[in-house]
Amino acid sequence: MTVRVLLVDDQALFREALAMLLGVRADVEVVGEAGDGAQALARVAETAPDVVLMDLRMPVLDGVAATRRLKVDHPGVRVIALTTFDDDEDVFAALRAGAVGYLLKDVSSERLVEAVLAAARGESVLQPSVAAKVVARIATLPVDEPRPPQPLVVPLSDRELDVVRLLAQGRSNREIAAALYLAEGTVKNHVTNVLGKLGARDRTQAALRARALGLL
Repeated sequence: MTVRVLLVDDQALFREALAMLLGVRADVEVVGEAGDGAQALARVAETAPDVVLMDLRMPVLDGVAATRRLKVDHPGVRVIALTTFDDDEDVFAALRAGAVGYLLKDVSSERLVEAVLAAARGESVLQPSVAAKVVARIATLPVDEPRPPQPLVVPLSDRELDVVRLLAQGRSNREIAAALYLAEGTVKNHVTNVLGKLGARDRTQAALRARALGLL
């Protein structure tokens, strides 16, 4: 499947660089560009992208407001925030608005492409520093009645525990494979098993579920 991508950034040169980077991929098609959030809403209606790479700080309509509108008007479109800033206010505003990913502009081209493909599959994709913020924020949420973690019906193996701990740090499959000296295909199998055992739909939910169960 070819993933249709819309690029939204107020810097034309950056959009051109992104378009060139993604244009060499057979599995990705750049279907349009926009220079602000208002243009993005119009371009989404015209081009029907699968994934939007959305800058946050833009004129006319910022990326957070545009993402919030997109989630109402085009709920099937997956938005990845692609920005220079990773302060808590920007991170949680974007995620609350409905972004499924948050990456910084210094991300490698390989990681960016991997994130686009993962978002199109319905997965969440977070910069490691952002994933750490999310997990830390969840850990501080108050609970009415503290309860001991419930055991899994099928426990995670030692290797699966290694994988979920690295996954919670925002590591990609390739990075996990390198850290654990495994083949990338083996890591993919472990991630699939982890998602199934934790009852999680994506990597971020798996990390949060693992945290709730005291596995991290």
